[in-house]
Amino acid sequence: MRLSNPEEIFLPLEPPKLFRHKGGMSGTIETITVLGGGAWGTALAQTAHRAGRAVTLWARAPEVIRKITETRENPDYLPNIPLDPRIRATSDMAQALSGAQAVLVVCPAQAVRSVLTTASDHWPAMAPAVLCAKGVEQGTMALMGEVCATVLPSAPIAVLSGPTFAKEVAEGRPTAVTLACTDPLLAEALVAALGTRSFRPYASTDVIGAEVGGAVKNVLAIACGVVEGLGLGDNARAALLTRGLAEIIRLGRSLGARPETLSGLSGMGDLILTATSMQSRNYSLGQALGTGRRLDAILAERKSVAEGVFSASAVVALAREMAVDMPICQAVNALVTGAMTVTDAVDSLLSRPLRPESDDV
Repeated sequence: MRLSNPEEIFLPLEPPKLFRHKGGMSGTIETITVLGGGAWGTALAQTAHRAGRAVTLWARAPEVIRKITETRENPDYLPNIPLDPRIRATSDMAQALSGAQAVLVVCPAQAVRSVLTTASDHWPAMAPAVLCAKGVEQGTMALMGEVCATVLPSAPIAVLSGPTFAKEVAEGRPTAVTLACTDPLLAEALVAALGTRSFRPYASTDVIGAEVGGAVKNVLAIACGVVEGLGLGDNARAALLTRGLAEIIRLGRSLGARPETLSGLSGMGDLILTATSMQSRNYSLGQALGTGRRLDAILAERKSVAEGVFSASAVVALAREMAVDMPICQAVNALVTGAMTVTDAVDSLLSRPLRPESDDV
C-alpha cells in the first residue's frame, strides 16, 4: 500500500505536552538523545526527528558514527535507509547528552549497565531514561529498570516496548508500542514527543509488565524458530506461542505486572511479531539451530545481537528464584548453553505430563 501523501503520516499527533516532575522541573520535551547506534537506535532517532524533535544519536564505535556522518545512512546495521542530515551523530558521550530533555537507551541489554555508567557523569538533571533494550541482566537477574535505578538513581524511568522491526519503523510504516512510566504526566509528555500518525505509543503505568514481555519473548522466539527449522509445522508453533505467553504471564504476575499488560502490545503483540518472522534475529537464529547449525557459527556471521541467547540464562534463574515454571525458556537455555541438543530440547517439552490448562496462570 502506498500513501497518497507520504509526508502526512509523519505529522506529530499533537503538540508536545507540558510535564512536571516531582522535583518541580517542568517543560516540554524538544531535544532527545538516543544511546545506541544499532538498527533499533537508528530507527528511533529517525522516528523522533519525524516527530519534530531535535535528535542526537550516540554510538560507542567511532566508525559507525563516521559512516552515518559521511553517508547519512547506517550501512552496518540499517542499510538503505536514508537518515535526515539534521540528526546529529557522535561517539562523545558528553556531547551527546548535552541539553537532552529525554534519553532513549537503545544499546543491547547486557551493555545497559556499562553504557549508563559511562553516561552517569554527564546525565542531564531530571532527564528521563527511556529504556528500549529488552532483556534480563546476566548474573544479577535484574530487569533494565532495576539496572537503571541503581546506576542513575535520580533519573525518572520509562520503558518503550512492543512489536517493532527497526526497518519498518525507520521507513515510517504503521507501528504501535507501549510506553510505560509510573508518572502519568511524564508518560503523556513522552508519547507526545515521540508519537506520529505512523508511530503510536500507548501510555501505561505498568513498567514491570512492559519489561517482562519484551525480555521473555526473545527467548521464546528462539524456540519458535527451532520449530520452523525442524519442520514441526504450524500447529507446533501456535502451541509454543500460546504456552509461551502463559510463561510470560506467570513470571510477570510473580513480579507484580498486570496480566492485561502482558496480553497487550508489549507482551502478546511483541511475541507474535518476534516469534513468527524471519526478520526477527531471535527467530531466525532458532530456525538455523533447528536445521542443525552450531550456535557459535551463527553468532559469528552476525553484527546484530540476538538478545534471547544472552537473556535465556537470566530469565531461567529469575524464574527459579520466583518459583515460576517456565519449561520452554528452560529448554531454550539448555539448548543455547549446550546442555541439550535440539532433539533433546524438543523431547523434554513433549514428554511433560498433561495437566489442566487452567493451572497455568
